[in-house]
Amino acid sequence: MSPLPPGMKNYLTPAGSRRLQAELTSLLEVKRPPLLAAARADGDAKLPLQMLEQRIAYLQESLRLAEVVPPPATGDDRVRFGATVTVRERSGAETRYRIVGVDETELDRNWVSWLSPIARVLLNARLGQTVSFKFPSGQTELQVVKIEYF
Repeated sequence: MSPLPPGMKNYLTPAGSRRLQAELTSLLEVKRPPLLAAARADGDAKLPLQMLEQRIAYLQESLRLAEVVPPPATGDDRVRFGATVTVRERSGAETRYRIVGVDETELDRNWVSWLSPIARVLLNARLGQTVSFKFPSGQTELQVVKIEYF
């Protein structure tokens, strides 16, 4: 089941598309064959196989619907999909966010979905622009100090 609302585009960065394809290939070629053999021999092995099959189906559908968005051809002073954005709070603290597709989100790395509240505030902001954002801890101003594409 897709985490995207119906009709919403499934954007992926080129690197994200490669990672999902590599995961799918690994599941199909490396992990699935021994689970198939185990499930034939032991009925208790069917649950892990079913879980693997669900992940395979999810990845296949996600990749089928994906729209891979390459980085801008030239430097861009606006935040776009796939950007790594460094923002500075009034306190001087800096944080980097990478705006990625929903299937690429890794919160521990500050890779946020383009649908997330922080990404929605940052998308289309210009280098040097200050935007308002409400964290759970309260409202703050964030200045866009760097925009990078990898």
